[in-house]
Amino acid sequence: MRLVFLGPPGSGKGTQARMVGERLGIPQVSTGDILREAVMLGTDIGRKAKSYMEGGKLVPDEIMLSLVKRRIEEPDCSGGFVLDGFPRTLAQALGLEEILQSAAQSIDAVILIDTSDEVVLKRLSRRRVCPQCKALYNLEADPPEADQLCDRCGVELILRTDDSERTVATRLNVYRKDTLPVVEYYESKGVLRKVDGSREIEQVLSSIMEEISEVRKS
Repeated sequence: MRLVFLGPPGSGKGTQARMVGERLGIPQVSTGDILREAVMLGTDIGRKAKSYMEGGKLVPDEIMLSLVKRRIEEPDCSGGFVLDGFPRTLAQALGLEEILQSAAQSIDAVILIDTSDEVVLKRLSRRRVCPQCKALYNLEADPPEADQLCDRCGVELILRTDDSERTVATRLNVYRKDTLPVVEYYESKGVLRKVDGSREIEQVLSSIMEEISEVRKS
């Protein structure tokens, strides 16, 4: 299965993509992870991406598409993958389609984890990150063993600046501007599947697996 997971920030798409990947035995492909690895390894694309990131700019679509292309061409993706939060723009969606078409492949389903702004704001206000190892926690859904301390490092957890209420509101506006056209594009192609992301993690996962089962039958 070749899957795309979309949803607003705080919808839980990263968590769901990981769990679905584990269930199906295919890798979760996170563009954030790909970017960090490319920068860490100092590849040509990584150096280009780093210059944009350090300047506080968005990494251009062509760089993101090159990174994704390289990743999904790796052997562990031969049986499928779960793209986590990518494509974010219509240009990326069209570029991804070209990449897959050149390999005689296509996206089997796009899972939209639909979540209200109210739920997003509540969730992200409860999210914390370890400043040392960058591990993410949610004080309600996925709390650390010790209050406000990272399980790995024992370091006090912090609220990320991009999880503040003002920043989240900006991120939601960017999502509506840039990513909703992607949702509409995949809906027009008949591959979009919507699930209610406001429920508990296991309930959302169950709905996603039901949708994937229906896709397999069709």
